[in-house]
Amino acid sequence: MADVGELRLPARRGWPAPAIAGVAVVLSVLTVVLDVRNRGGVPAAAELDSGWAAVLSGLAQMLPGALLLHRLPRHPIAWVLTLSGLLWIVDGFASSWAAYAIYTSPGLPGAAAAYWFYSRFGAVLLLGLPLLILLFPDGRLVTARLWRSLSVVSLALTALLPVLLVVVPMAVMIRYHGAVLPPEITRLAVDPFSIPLSYQVWEPLLRISYAAVIVSLVVPFAVTVHRYRAASRERRAQIRWLMWAALVDMFLLFVPLEDPPAVPAILFGTAIALTSAAIVGAVTKHRLYAIDRLLSATFLYGLLAILVVAVDLAVFALAGGMLGERDAALAAIAVVAVIYAPLRSRLSRAVRRLVRGSREDPYATVSTLAERLESAADPDEQLRAVARTLAEAFRLPYVRVEIDRSSGGRAVIEHGSETGPTIALPVRYRSESVGRLVLCPGDGTALSERDQRLLGDLVRQAAAAARASELSTELQRGRSRLVAAREEERRRIRRDLHDSLGPGLGAVALRIETARNLAMSAPERADEMLAQATTEVTAALADVRRLAHDLRPPALDELGLVRAIEQQAERFRLGGLQVHVKASSLGVLPAGVEVAAYRIASEALTNVARHASASRCDLDLRLVDGSALQLTVQDDGIGIAEEVVAGVGMLSLRERAAELGGESSVTCPAEGGTVVRVRLPLYAVPEVAGV
Repeated sequence: MADVGELRLPARRGWPAPAIAGVAVVLSVLTVVLDVRNRGGVPAAAELDSGWAAVLSGLAQMLPGALLLHRLPRHPIAWVLTLSGLLWIVDGFASSWAAYAIYTSPGLPGAAAAYWFYSRFGAVLLLGLPLLILLFPDGRLVTARLWRSLSVVSLALTALLPVLLVVVPMAVMIRYHGAVLPPEITRLAVDPFSIPLSYQVWEPLLRISYAAVIVSLVVPFAVTVHRYRAASRERRAQIRWLMWAALVDMFLLFVPLEDPPAVPAILFGTAIALTSAAIVGAVTKHRLYAIDRLLSATFLYGLLAILVVAVDLAVFALAGGMLGERDAALAAIAVVAVIYAPLRSRLSRAVRRLVRGSREDPYATVSTLAERLESAADPDEQLRAVARTLAEAFRLPYVRVEIDRSSGGRAVIEHGSETGPTIALPVRYRSESVGRLVLCPGDGTALSERDQRLLGDLVRQAAAAARASELSTELQRGRSRLVAAREEERRRIRRDLHDSLGPGLGAVALRIETARNLAMSAPERADEMLAQATTEVTAALADVRRLAHDLRPPALDELGLVRAIEQQAERFRLGGLQVHVKASSLGVLPAGVEVAAYRIASEALTNVARHASASRCDLDLRLVDGSALQLTVQDDGIGIAEEVVAGVGMLSLRERAAELGGESSVTCPAEGGTVVRVRLPLYAVPEVAGV
């Protein structure tokens, strides 16, 4: 079902809004005219206030409500706001007409009806605010059964007093409030709907109804809190507009200004106007997310105003008796001038940090991240520090950090819970994508250009830390693998020497000794023994060559790197694969680089032959800037699907490059095939490399 707050119904924007606005304007003008005529002629005991104050509050609701009603003709909020404003205006007109018809021009009709409406039916004005809060922002009551029931009960309690005031006799009201009304009021017929019950019945009912008004105002605010906690990102931004209005109203209505008497009425009307404007802006979603900066600024300057007034009062109280009123005022001004700027700066930072997170202090944010990264014990802990810092700095309910492992896997760290749409940002290190950052804006916190720069700095620092930690861990794993490989190689060589070469040479020694013993007595038998010894020596030499090839391919020393790779390529050509080897002048290369390049080229050719279904493969060897050897292997095969996990051969290729501090990449161009590119530094590692 569509959100009422977003309805753009095709209904005609007809006469209701202009008609209500016209009636309201006419009544407002008449009320002001009547107040001018009544000036000074109405006794205070009559309890008939000037109607312009109610008219001002009514216009503050009705005009925004009429605009909203013109745009969204069927939105309940528009109707409540408009009709509530009209009722305030009618109430103000009733008060002014009653005063005019009773005191200024006695005998005019409608005096009793106007007074009854103002003093009795006017209590219906109490329903406007709770009803607006309970329906805000989509025009519906909350859907949760418990909260919906509480909302209905709250409205019933609020309506209890207006209903009782319609039917309670005038005498009961006078006795209940202990009021003494002028005879001009008491002789009016103001009990058209009264129910003649005893005072003992009415008195507890009135007490309950007045208390219910106060109690019933608590539920709408509790419902608003419930709505906010369960709301989406956009709905929370709407509710924050209502929070801003409540904050402004609190500052305005608690200002201790009562002289002249018009000031409280103007402040009250201003508070209602700002609240109505906030409601209209939230419902129409106009510049919805500007509320964050507005909310923090309002809180800041409101608090500053309160503190400045408090300082003034304190200085007057302390210095007034000693310096006199004039000198005390000058002292107060001086004190305020001295403390205002630093106080404003400190409060501004505190409020912005409270509302928008620590992003308002970039240095502190970066410093916090650096400290957490430094104290982290392992790469995953560092990623948790990154996610936590970003969430705190930008007030994000959800952050997920994904970093690619050199082993082919991916580390995923989450902070918070996902509450809405997410934004994915790439994490790059030295122009290489090493992962991504997933953010959930949550409350609609907009990222300004300055915020985006800070986020970029944090992500870069996080990427560098994550990559450094990953490389450190990989280095440690590499060292462990090298030690294990060395020991395994030693064990293999020992096994080969002990189980193969050793026994063979021992057998040769025995045969030679036997041949010496038989040389004089059985020369033919001695010749057979020497022939067998020769065969066994030849086998032992083959074992020695095999061991030497495993340690370092002899072809590298006999032919050089390029011709050794050509020799390997010839084996694959016999299988039908067209292999082309191209190389520039390489000069003398470190032994470790030669072994790594030879092994990587052999592994890449093997992968092409086994998996690529290719007909052609090109190998290119060249020096880059005289500091690195670049090997490129490109085929015209089927490429590598995205879901394919790197196998043992590909991991071996990466590990050999990483052992020398090199870089490797495997890509699949749009035109097809696979490109393996490896860059091996010439001078970053010792000459001797592990197998």
